[in-house]
Amino acid sequence: MTSVTDDLPLAADFPKATVEDWRKLVDGVLKGAPFEKLVGKTYDGIKIDPLYPRAKGVAPVVGRPPAAPWQIMQRIDHPDAALANAQALTDLENGATGLALVFAGGSGAHGFGLEPSAEAVARVLKGIHLDAGIGLELQIGPQSRMAAIHVAEYVKSKGLDPAACNIRFGLDPLAAAAIWGHSPYSWDEIAPAVTGAIKGLAALGFKGPFASADGRVIHDAGGSDVQELAFVLACGVAYLRAIEGAGIPLEQAQGMVYARLAADADQFLTMAKFRALRLLWARIEQACGLTPKPLFIAADTAWRMLTQRDPYVNMLRATMATFAAGLAGANAITVLPHTLALGLPDPFARRVARNTQALLLEESNLAKVSDPAAGAGGIETLTAQLCEAAWALFQESERAGGAFAALQQGVFQSKVAATHKARDANIAKRRDVLTGASEFPNLQESEATVLKATPIALPPYGEQKYKFEALPPIRLAEPFEALRDKSDAALKVRGTRPKVFLANLGTPADFTARATFAKSFFEAGGIQAVDSEGFADPGKLAAAFKASDAELACLCSSDKVYPGQAEPAARALQSAGGRHIYLAGRPTDAEAALRAAGVTGFVFAGGDALATLQDAYRRMEQP
Repeated sequence: MTSVTDDLPLAADFPKATVEDWRKLVDGVLKGAPFEKLVGKTYDGIKIDPLYPRAKGVAPVVGRPPAAPWQIMQRIDHPDAALANAQALTDLENGATGLALVFAGGSGAHGFGLEPSAEAVARVLKGIHLDAGIGLELQIGPQSRMAAIHVAEYVKSKGLDPAACNIRFGLDPLAAAAIWGHSPYSWDEIAPAVTGAIKGLAALGFKGPFASADGRVIHDAGGSDVQELAFVLACGVAYLRAIEGAGIPLEQAQGMVYARLAADADQFLTMAKFRALRLLWARIEQACGLTPKPLFIAADTAWRMLTQRDPYVNMLRATMATFAAGLAGANAITVLPHTLALGLPDPFARRVARNTQALLLEESNLAKVSDPAAGAGGIETLTAQLCEAAWALFQESERAGGAFAALQQGVFQSKVAATHKARDANIAKRRDVLTGASEFPNLQESEATVLKATPIALPPYGEQKYKFEALPPIRLAEPFEALRDKSDAALKVRGTRPKVFLANLGTPADFTARATFAKSFFEAGGIQAVDSEGFADPGKLAAAFKASDAELACLCSSDKVYPGQAEPAARALQSAGGRHIYLAGRPTDAEAALRAAGVTGFVFAGGDALATLQDAYRRMEQP
């Protein structure tokens, strides 16, 4: 088939572009710097080149049926069942095509969740026509496992045909064990309980799927894409084996397991991850002697990327995540409301979460093309590399004895911990940018509204008989948010935030760039920047610093101005009471002289911003 780009008469008068021509232009821009500077690297060590040729001879990765939209899932997690029912009805009336019932104690509850009683389930589902094409997904944990039975009983009590209800039951004790770091039962005891529930639900006429292989466990804990994929494969295979071991033919078991992945704001990695899972699962099906069928993949926008500060930026992150998951063939997507990290989302946050999907589907028509990434060299290469690396880690978990044994031996936890550590280091240095938290902070932001609700308290689940390293969920912005909390506490007590005086030297052309950088740097930690005009007279600079009532000072100017003015300026600030003086810029040969003049630290791109800000608070707390 001839590509449209193979016949462009408008471009006939131009010479054909080649990689060599491009490299010449790039080398000119690099001015002697190594080309490798343009090569990125994922947390799995996978290299990402700046340019890829078109991939030849590839087929689309089959996901949803052609032109079929994904299910617009809306999260239902209000502890009050009546209010949860009202939210569900509003969502369905305004564009949602499915409901994610998040029960207290579930892997993605994040502090709230529905009561898992029969009465609460009936109240939540009141007035909802479950046989009218609505998708229903249960997010449950061991403490709320009976919710699945209560939903099934509710369907039967209403005289509905279970086969006509599109329900994913979400049975996943492996996820709970991984998050908690313990289990009261061994896998040999867990597997019969899971398969017993599955056989019971299937006997009632429900078509499933029933068991969920949940990759969010790894993603929420700070893990990598390869680790997430391998964990999903390990859990999925564990459930398949258990179901077959319970006497259910593999051909039937094939449709009883589904997957859940986290979608984050890295568009290309998210797309490649979803595509890779389908290819990997097809490989497992073939190894089982099955004819591959498209795996049902549900997506949640990522918990770990949510910020409490400037939460409206979470809308942008969620949009990118939804865009990527939708293009990559996700069958259902749940958008976490932008205020979820602050508390229970209000109607506005819920509406935005719902409409994020509706707009991408109805106005951007993202579902009209199946696998639009097919043939894109970069994404095809990344997909293949993720497949190879994830398969190797999956095999490692298999050698350990399967998913549960791998958790007991720390196969996944050790790798997630290393990735989390590397990720934290890059966040601290602001190489991984968290807009609104580590970069571009807004100290004047208004407080977002959340609902007041009392979470459901569930009793502990069994004794901690089998213990291993836990994989608790984290949010990447937490260290910077802790500093902002300190700033808020100071504002509440003293009426002012901690302050840093921007001691600008020279003309605006000299200091504007670094003053702007320093303002963002310090305010990311809640330290309010007090700007100033450019100074040449150290005496006037010292007077302005005293008048600012700032605890800290930061010299800001250009490398041209510093040699002549930085030292006298630092001495003047020190004599005016400045005990903690920073300089915006990297340390140079003059570092020793600058420190002797009173400079106590340097702030620059690539430095450990988090450590510097934490140290600044310690300095300000000293008498």
